[in-house]
Amino acid sequence: MKFIIALAFLAVALAAPQGDTKPIEIVSSNSEMNADGSYSFNFESADGTKVSESGSQKQVGPKPEDIGTVSKGSYSYTSPDGVVITVNWTADENGFQATGDHLPTPPPMPEHVVKMLADLKAAGVL
Repeated sequence: MKFIIALAFLAVALAAPQGDTKPIEIVSSNSEMNADGSYSFNFESADGTKVSESGSQKQVGPKPEDIGTVSKGSYSYTSPDGVVITVNWTADENGFQATGDHLPTPPPMPEHVVKMLADLKAAGVL
């Protein structure tokens, strides 16, 4: 049993990062928080990673107390193969929606489905 425990500790020690890894420097950083609940922040690191976000309070339901934060932002980084990846996103009463050239998109709807939906809408079903 002691041998198994010693082996587990050895495996954990070998799995730990090796070498001299230095922290990545933050080259710019800005942050703002306002009394009305709105905010914004952004930063950029020395490796080219960029992040920005802004948000505000919004009534997201029928009642005055249905207040939520709506936010939008973006981030970008360089992938291991040297391509800059950028994601733009929105988070609001419709959920989280991200866009980016690298993200998969659904195929177009077949023509018969488009026609069927148009017919249903015209009939007042949708």
